[in-house]
Formats: sequence, structure tokens, C-alpha cells
Amino acid sequence: MLPNKACLLAFLLLLRSTIHLTAAIGVSVGVGGGFGVGVGIGNGNGNVGNGNTPSEPPSSKLESAYKALQAWKSAISDDPLKLLDSWVGPNVCSYKGVFCSPPQDDEISSLSTSTATANVVVAGIDLNHANLQGTLVKELSLLVDMSLLHLNSNRFSGTVPDTFKDLVSLEELDLSNNHLSGPFPIVTLYMPSLLYLDLRFNLFSGQLPDELFNRKLDAIFLNNNQFQGEIPQSLGNSPASVINLANNKLSGNIPTSFGLMGNKLKEVLFLNNQLTGCIPEGVGLFDELEVFDVSFNSLMGHLPDTISCLQDIEVLNLGHNKLSGELSDVICSLTSLVNLTVAYNFFSGLSQQCSRLFNIGFDFSGNCIPGRDMQRPQPECSVIPGGTLNCLRIPTPRPLVCASLPRIIFTNNMQSSSQHTSSSSYP
Repeated sequence: MLPNKACLLAFLLLLRSTIHLTAAIGVSVGVGGGFGVGVGIGNGNGNVGNGNTPSEPPSSKLESAYKALQAWKSAISDDPLKLLDSWVGPNVCSYKGVFCSPPQDDEISSLSTSTATANVVVAGIDLNHANLQGTLVKELSLLVDMSLLHLNSNRFSGTVPDTFKDLVSLEELDLSNNHLSGPFPIVTLYMPSLLYLDLRFNLFSGQLPDELFNRKLDAIFLNNNQFQGEIPQSLGNSPASVINLANNKLSGNIPTSFGLMGNKLKEVLFLNNQLTGCIPEGVGLFDELEVFDVSFNSLMGHLPDTISCLQDIEVLNLGHNKLSGELSDVICSLTSLVNLTVAYNFFSGLSQQCSRLFNIGFDFSGNCIPGRDMQRPQPECSVIPGGTLNCLRIPTPRPLVCASLPRIIFTNNMQSSSQHTSSSSYP
């Protein structure tokens, strides 16, 4: 019956309504916390208001919702938890997993009235872990007031209907852990309000569209699919705080525009792809970055000095690449590190600071460090992969002044772009 989720959604909608009301009377309210917009209100079975079924006849929007949900129910072939047994009759607000609220434009007026029969709409659907088997139907686009659609851990197959572009209020779309396939669902990029996109653990394939990183998405989860080709140069335009492209078949270099992304970036996971080339110098711009994992690729060259500016980094995984040079204080002076992995590269030396970390749980094995245990056999260290690779290294002050990085790197990029034709638009 999804009671915990229902209670959480009810609380978040009440909070959202309170914020709208407070804003209307000119009082400032600050809300902290992570990403996520809650919608819907219910008592665990999808009822609205005080838990009573609305006594007024369904609005035209609820009639459209009834049509949409019944069409979807017909396209679901297996419901082992019998969640859809409640999907009977026109009162869609009583359906399990369906959450109703007043339309956003009506929230203030509905809060100021004593009646519990205010006009409502379907504001959210949460069927996470329902194990439903079926397809997504075009009629779901009739739910134009829905701001949340969570379908994690089901068995939906097929593609995302093009009509989803009409979901103009949708802010969170979670289709993860299903059997959806086809190319990247470009329709998701035409949802004007979308902030959270989760397509991980599906069967999507093909190239990532350039437009993906031009949208205002705050969270992009595409890991564990079959995407291939290069990461678009538009990566630098993304304002996202979390980007997960792990466990695909992406190839080519990490775009040089990487360092131009929004400075609120906190997590980057590119692990287990087929990426080559260098780690971009611009990585040091993200002073709030907490997770950077590019392991199990074929990255080469030396580490950029700018890594030393990642003072909030907690997880830094560079393992199973072809990186070389000395492990210097660039990495080993990072004070927030909880997990550092550089195993199975071709590093050939350790600074004094790194030597102190060698035996405290950080993984330096499988390299070419003289006098250390669990290193590569010497013949493997005689030829360093990418020895002729020329990674762009931007001259920086010694010692490195992290506060000067934006000016230095931006100036260098401007000089570089003046020598090459580029279709990217840099801020």
C-alpha cells in the first residue's frame, strides 16, 4: 500500500502549499534540504484533503485522468501486488499510488476555505517497487498537472511516448530499473519543468543528444544502459549537481568544456565506459565536488595540478586506467578524502605525503611504484601507455592559488576557442 511514501508525499505537498501561501502574503520562508519536489496529498490510499472522498462531481481534469489511468491499466499485463485492484471507478484520487492536490494556481484559495471539496487534480503518481509489467501509454499525457512520476523497479518495456511532451508540470521523472529500450527518449528534453531525470538500469542505446546538457536538469542519471559514442561537448552548459553516466559504452575524451559546468556540481560518475585522453584541467573548478569516479576507462597522462583544489572531495576513484607520473601532494593533501583509489594505473612515484597514506586503507596497488608491494611486473612498466599524449596543462602559480583558477582556465579556453571553430556556447 506504499504507506510510508504516501505520508511523505502528503507532508511535502502541505509544505509546498504553505510556501505558496506565505509568499502570497509577503513573508519569506527558507526551505533547506536536497533536491526533490513533493506532490500529492493522501492518507495512504490516495484520498485528498482530510481523507474523505470529495463529494463534488469530478472535474473535467479528473475525467481526463480517469481516461488516462484506465487506458494505462489496460496496458498493464501483470500486477503481482494487486495494487491496481483499487483502480476502479471515476474517483481516481482513491487509486493506490495516485496522489491528488489542488492545482498550483488554486492552492492559496483552497487553503483559505473551510470546505474539503475544493477542486483537485492528479499531482503525482508513485508506483516504485510495484513490479508491474506493461507499457507506458500515450494517454498519460492527459495528466498535465502531474509534477511527479515515479516508476522505479517495475517491468515496463517499450519506449517513452512522444506525447509525454505535454506533461508541462512534470518536475521529477523516474523510470529507472525497468526494461525500456530504444534511443535516448528525446521527448524528456521537451518537458519544460523537468528537473530530475532518472533513466538508469534500462536498455536505452545510441548516442546522447547535445540538447541533454543544455536543459535546466539538476540531476541526470543515465547509468547502466547501452549508450555509446562521445559525451557531447555541450556538457559544459549543464547546471546539474549530479551526473551519472556510469556503466555504458561511451568513448572518446571527457569534453574540455567540462570545467565550464555550473559550480554547484557535487557528483560525477563516468566509471566503466571506454573513455580515453586526459582528465581535464577544469576539474579543479568544482570546489563543492564530493564524488569524482572515472575508474575502469582508458584515461592517460598525468593528473592535473588543479585536483588539489577539490577540498570537499570525499570519493576520488581513478583506478583501472592508464594514468602515469608521480602521485604527488596534488592528491594526497586533500583533507576530506574518505575513499581514494588509484589502483591499476602506471604511476611511478609517491610524494612524502602519499607515502604516509600508503598503508591506511587507500589503494595504490597495480602501479609501477619502486619498492612497494603489489605493483606491476617490471616489463609492464617499461612502456608507459600514452607516453606521447600531450595533455593540456595550464600554467598556474606555484604554489597553486585555487581562487585564481576560474580566471586562468576561462582565459585559456577563450584563447583555445579562438583557434578552433566550436558550436558550443560558453557562458
